[in-house]
Amino acid sequence: MRPLTGADFPDLFANCSKREAAAIPPPDLDAVEWAEIDFLAWRNPRTPQRAYVAVPHGAGVIGLVFRMAANRNTAGAMRSTMCELCHTVHSSGGVTLFTANKAGVAGRRGDSVGCYMCTDLDCSRYIRGVKRPKRIQPPSTLTVDERRDRLRTKLDGLVGMVMAG
Repeated sequence: MRPLTGADFPDLFANCSKREAAAIPPPDLDAVEWAEIDFLAWRNPRTPQRAYVAVPHGAGVIGLVFRMAANRNTAGAMRSTMCELCHTVHSSGGVTLFTANKAGVAGRRGDSVGCYMCTDLDCSRYIRGVKRPKRIQPPSTLTVDERRDRLRTKLDGLVGMVMAG
């Protein structure tokens, strides 16, 4: 992913108002390891149920605002779930439903899109093997490049669903 600067943020977010976008705190961009990520994702420590994702899309980058569902897994620690984006399998609590309002009129009506993603939003690092989940993973027949392509395809689809307001 190409490095972003603070100047990129005012017009980045597609599924919220300009006032809401102006209130989104950017992450520490100097601490981002740009070569290790396919998309930038962060959460605001003051509102941990909110997540922000900046995705390369077309010739630019689109930002999406997500709400994180409360983790209501009462099945115990034996339950495992797979992230829809990177296909990493996590133990209880490692995957969460994130919902994003659609862009435009549909979003103002309350229409939204949901996706089960890694709770820590570290999909890029999981597919590269830089970060490993606690749970043993099923064998993969895909190379890292193929997993990155799949992740990018999933992200493009997610952006498309949000933008199809």
